[in-house]
Amino acid sequence: MQDQSIVSAILLGLIEGLTEFIPVSSTGHILLAGHFLGFKSTGKVFEIVIQLGAILAIVSVYFARLWRMVIDLPRDARTRRFVAGILIAFLPAAVIGALAHDFIKTVLFETPMLICATLILGGIVLLYVDRWALQPKYHDAMDFPLPVCLAIGLFQCLAMIPGTSRSGSTIVGALLLGADKRAAAEFSFFLAMPTMAGAVAYDLFKNRDVLSGSDFTVIAVGFIVAFVSAVFVVRSLLDYVSRNGYALFGWWRIIVGAVGAIALLTLG
Repeated sequence: MQDQSIVSAILLGLIEGLTEFIPVSSTGHILLAGHFLGFKSTGKVFEIVIQLGAILAIVSVYFARLWRMVIDLPRDARTRRFVAGILIAFLPAAVIGALAHDFIKTVLFETPMLICATLILGGIVLLYVDRWALQPKYHDAMDFPLPVCLAIGLFQCLAMIPGTSRSGSTIVGALLLGADKRAAAEFSFFLAMPTMAGAVAYDLFKNRDVLSGSDFTVIAVGFIVAFVSAVFVVRSLLDYVSRNGYALFGWWRIIVGAVGAIALLTLG
């Protein structure tokens, strides 16, 4: 059983790393995959904590830029505004996530057909927005006004419904608010750091009394695989979306959601 759990953890960690930063819903993918694999994690902690591997992928790729921001923070107004914008965008999800945590984990995470529906709906929205001839006003994530950052943070709250996608909701929100495709994706990267770190810390705290040593082994495996695969995505995504947009991810969502729904109806 432990060996089977390790194999499932490797597969789910790979899915997490490859999908966390593209607008297809990593949580929706690993919950659906876990359902069909028969994978059960204590308190659904695995599905949340392996996201920390993806966070470290961002930190490793952006380390030089993050360090420069730390140095510039006391003396550079633009850097201070950007950091303030990220924190402001993080606050809505922090508040709503804490208040709705139990409902999200015990109801929404346990409804695979809902995940399929949100994958399909989100794919349609992504295709529509990608084809919409929007005229971007912001070409650098560091130049977003603070009200725009707050609005993007409110869009991020939609991702508490699994299958919606944290990156998808923030990217679509940023595009609608005047960002170009590259700036929208980059802001989503930076916003992921406090959002996912907060979610992991809170989930571990809530489940501290029910986790065992075997749980931590499985989580560690998924964490490492998620980190390695996410590094690849972070390094290549910005250039891809700058050239090609988000249509591929919209179609991918629709296909996965439709296949998942058919499988649920036929296999259970």
